[in-house]
Amino acid sequence: MSEWRDLMCGDPRPDRVGTRMALAGWVARRRDHGGLIFVDLRDRTGVTQLVVNPERAPEAAAAAHELRNEFVIRAEGELVARSAETVNPNMPTGEVELQVDELRIVARSTPLPFQLDEENVDETLRLRYRWLDLRRPKLQRNITLRAQMVGVIRRTMEEAGFLDIQTPILFKPTPEGARDFVVPARLQPGRFYALPQSPQILKQLSMVAGFDRYYQIAICFRDEDLRADRVQEITQLDVEMSFPDEEFLFGLMEEMYARIWRETLGIEIPRPFPRMTWHEADRRYGSDKPDLRFGLEIEDATEATRGSGFGVFAGAEAVRFLRVPQELSRGDLAKLEEVAKEWGAKGLAYLVFDEEGEVRSPIAKFLSTAELEALSGEPTTTLLFAADGWEMTSRVLGALRLHLGRVLGLIDEDSFTFLWVTDFPMFDWDEEGKRWSAKHHPFTRPSDEWKERFTDDPKQALAHAYDLVVNGNELGGGSFRIHEPDLQARVFDLLQLSPDEQRAKFGFLLDALAMGAPPMGGIAFGIDRMTMVLAGEPNLRDVIAFPKNQAGVDPMSGAPSEVSDEQLDELGIRIAAPGPARPPAGS
Repeated sequence: MSEWRDLMCGDPRPDRVGTRMALAGWVARRRDHGGLIFVDLRDRTGVTQLVVNPERAPEAAAAAHELRNEFVIRAEGELVARSAETVNPNMPTGEVELQVDELRIVARSTPLPFQLDEENVDETLRLRYRWLDLRRPKLQRNITLRAQMVGVIRRTMEEAGFLDIQTPILFKPTPEGARDFVVPARLQPGRFYALPQSPQILKQLSMVAGFDRYYQIAICFRDEDLRADRVQEITQLDVEMSFPDEEFLFGLMEEMYARIWRETLGIEIPRPFPRMTWHEADRRYGSDKPDLRFGLEIEDATEATRGSGFGVFAGAEAVRFLRVPQELSRGDLAKLEEVAKEWGAKGLAYLVFDEEGEVRSPIAKFLSTAELEALSGEPTTTLLFAADGWEMTSRVLGALRLHLGRVLGLIDEDSFTFLWVTDFPMFDWDEEGKRWSAKHHPFTRPSDEWKERFTDDPKQALAHAYDLVVNGNELGGGSFRIHEPDLQARVFDLLQLSPDEQRAKFGFLLDALAMGAPPMGGIAFGIDRMTMVLAGEPNLRDVIAFPKNQAGVDPMSGAPSEVSDEQLDELGIRIAAPGPARPPAGS
């Protein structure tokens, strides 16, 4: 294989017994047993046990006594079969070991800030020594899974005739909804580039340019607050096609996901994926990314409680509930009420049905016989109610449903349930700005039904937009785009973008659309989120090789860092002095 090694550490098997070979890697563990020295030698493929016998190889034994964890070594000797009683069935290489004749220390390690098998290491410490953290088997697996997944993506897209087209990193702001990272332009004092939040406009221009099938593994930047499943630098699979066919696009994406799961996890994903409109997902699950691994659907009691003696129900726009297959205790209900309040509920009404089917609830006395019959539950069930505006009941019950799915053990953790969510609303109302905003982005095409009349009722207007969801995670989404200048102008008018603003922000796109733009549509998926689901990781940073922390800081390198006054002068930038401290509130 090379002068350093003949096999990787995870490769030796019984069919190579009797072969002389060299292995190289890191010392994962060293054990002294009555003169014999055992070393677990590790690389990214696995571990092989080395045996050093001082009677057979005294010089190698002398070197082995110096070994510490994470030393880099090269060992040469004969691969031998382990005795039956020493076979390790938990290791792929557990039937063999290398009888060492020569051992060389290639590189030594200073004392480690943490051991690789140490539990509950502080994340900041892990990120500070990320090169060491990345040696852990879990992270080796995650990064390898990610690389394998990207390989499958590229093969699938290229076999379907899509071209990998690179778009610029230094560009101008695009309307994606988050803050832009800006970069000063030294040669244009006072002007700034923006790092792209998405190649949205550029991929549309690629369609206008005649490249009818585009894809890219694109790096995108969003200056937003972070959490476990969000980072500022994201990687996405970006896809666009001219003369789009939704069935072709959905089918290709389903084939890609089926290949990823098959080739990386050995799991067959059933196809075609089910589909559900946004309105149905909201009605049944209180979410636009429903987790279908369990039931517990939201039920509607709005009509059944009109004119109710319970004023909270009678005056609410919507009364909806979850039917929990368990007789919950007062303590359980108190905890669930706190969860509901965290999501905006004023309280949590309930009906508990005991083993005899008798109801227990402080609101039961306010409900008529007809209402109780309409809301009757099986013995040992609990009904949890949200009564408020429709959007609030969705938010509260959707969150409660997921919480109950976890705490009651309703979720099949080994399954992967994919779902297309279609027919999204086209617009959202911005209460603060008193104006409509685009639900997805302002280039999203209205559905055929709403193309001519979306201005008549923007709240009800639907877009030709779709998301792909798995296990309650939005993997990505897309839409068909507007390619007609007059239709784009009507959308901009509804969004209250003046002609001057349109020219300043999108002038080059509008010019392109006026020069023979084909129908177009596409989709984008978060590579980081896809890997997170594939690896079963709750933390997005554990599927990225060199991530920032939740404050957007890289503890390893110290970025972001200060720059010299000379650099600032060259860029024509002055750092504003901190303002005076504000007086305490109420002073």
